[in-house]
Amino acid sequence: MTIRMATLAATTMFVLATAGAAYTAGSGSGSSPSPTPTTTKCKKGKVWSKSKKKCVVAKSGLFDDDTIYETARELAYADRYGEAIDLLSMASNRDDPRILNYLGFSHRKAGRMEVGLAYYREAIKRDPDYVLARSYMGQALIQIGDIEGARVQLSEIRRRAGPNNYPYFALAQSLRTRSAY
Repeated sequence: MTIRMATLAATTMFVLATAGAAYTAGSGSGSSPSPTPTTTKCKKGKVWSKSKKKCVVAKSGLFDDDTIYETARELAYADRYGEAIDLLSMASNRDDPRILNYLGFSHRKAGRMEVGLAYYREAIKRDPDYVLARSYMGQALIQIGDIEGARVQLSEIRRRAGPNNYPYFALAQSLRTRSAY
């Protein structure tokens, strides 16, 4: 292993360790959520109700926005993008940057890149310091070939939150991977 590779490996381990400490499994995290019965037991179109202790059909007004966000985030990470979008659409505060960000994430992962980008832009408009939305937006920009746009987002993440966080690391890694080809 070359010195450069060893340095990169050590830096990667440090960033991952500090990113875990700096970003818990909340709105700033890009780490996968822990599975709950929503993704382990519930069939399509149903989500786990803690109060009823069973899978229920998701309906507007049934859950608060925090529960909608957490559950939709879990669905999105389980590749159940349509269900995540449907659930996020039930949020009472559709201007919440977290809701907008995961609408962007779900649409992007479902192949609707421009729709996803529009949601990321709106999330960033609502909260310019929401670096996870900037990271996901940068990854979408890489996917459509806008490397310079992704670099701008990386720069903004560094300026707003520094380089020792998951959103920065994830976008920097995506840019490095893209540059390797």
